[in-house]
Amino acid sequence: MKYKHLFFDLDHTLWDFDANARATLQQLHIDLDLPGKGIHDFDLFYKNYLVHNEKLWARYRNGYIKQEELRLKRMWLTLLDFKIADEALAQQLNELFLQLLPGRTILFPHTKEVLQYLLDKGYQLHLITNGFEETQHSKLKYSGLSPFFREVITSEGSNSLKPEKEIFDYALGRAGAVAEESIMIGDSLEIDVAGALNAGMDAIHVNFTGAVDEGVKATYVVTALKELEDIF
Repeated sequence: MKYKHLFFDLDHTLWDFDANARATLQQLHIDLDLPGKGIHDFDLFYKNYLVHNEKLWARYRNGYIKQEELRLKRMWLTLLDFKIADEALAQQLNELFLQLLPGRTILFPHTKEVLQYLLDKGYQLHLITNGFEETQHSKLKYSGLSPFFREVITSEGSNSLKPEKEIFDYALGRAGAVAEESIMIGDSLEIDVAGALNAGMDAIHVNFTGAVDEGVKATYVVTALKELEDIF
């Protein structure tokens, strides 16, 4: 058995972030009467939110903005798209979103089944996630994933972000693992795969979306979590 330690990404790999975020915003669209404020088209609202969120996360990863600014600004900019310059509403959306989102439980198909299979095979499972400590632990708890993982490394807890080498080194240290016996499993070529390879680890690209390889060569590529059983 070449690998002993399997490090998973959480959002977009096991926990279906997009489906959970969508369900949460859909609830807030109704609860905060956004149609009454001029936002009639929820799909457009959600699409705009995703665009802003993605751009702001890139700025956050590159150290240009802080966590608070990322969280509030994605709501503020989405409201501005609908010509609503209401800071109190943006703040309310932000707070309720952060409160409700971690309680959502939509996982990708076969997540628990595959994790159980890997545990039964004797692998040690850990998480490395670019998320905030409290939020990520809540997601794990509510979706029933906590029992599967020995070490949960968050960017907040490690003071570093994927794809930086430091977070992978920190994770290996916490797990008592060496890079040669470890593999990273995640959906992002740039963040999970390139980051792990740079830290001397192998990496599996979980390619749900059919993303084209941008010069980053993962050790393995799967298009569904179930395919991990063929590798391990």
